[in-house]
Amino acid sequence: MEESRRERFKRIATKRTNEILEKIRILGNCSNKSSYEYTDEEVNKIFSEIDKQLRSIKARFLAGKRERFKL
Repeated sequence: MEESRRERFKRIATKRTNEILEKIRILGNCSNKSSYEYTDEEVNKIFSEIDKQLRSIKARFLAGKRERFKL
């Protein structure tokens, strides 16, 4: 039986989401000050870029679903 587009989305999105979450957990290991040295500016730069990418990708998922202004 052929996999539907919805089933394929669920399978791939679940796998990719779990991979991203694991990478985020691994990035958290860099917060250990006994092993690493970093500045607040560097941390802000990291999370600023992550936030920017998340907003961009979310916008792609929501494109066309937002209501437009009407008079």
